[in-house]
Amino acid sequence: MNIEAKLGLDVFKIDEESHIKIDNEVCSTVCTTKSCQWVCPANLYEIDDQGNNTVNHEGCLECGTCLMACDHDALEWSYPQGGFGVQYRLG
Repeated sequence: MNIEAKLGLDVFKIDEESHIKIDNEVCSTVCTTKSCQWVCPANLYEIDDQGNNTVNHEGCLECGTCLMACDHDALEWSYPQGGFGVQYRLG
């Protein structure tokens, strides 16, 4: 079974409140690499029409890669509150 098929088995219980917070002031004034956008395996980060970095927390795989890659402390990341987030299934 390939990775796409395995990820297709996962279920997401969506929390209204994002477990990822972005400091867009830091993103727009200090960060030049936008590493969170290219390291996220779920491709959840993008720049909106106003030039702000945004994240679609609903599809987060909870790996923490974005937090480790952000070298300007522009992200605040925690696991979703209990009962929410990704539910991995073995296939």
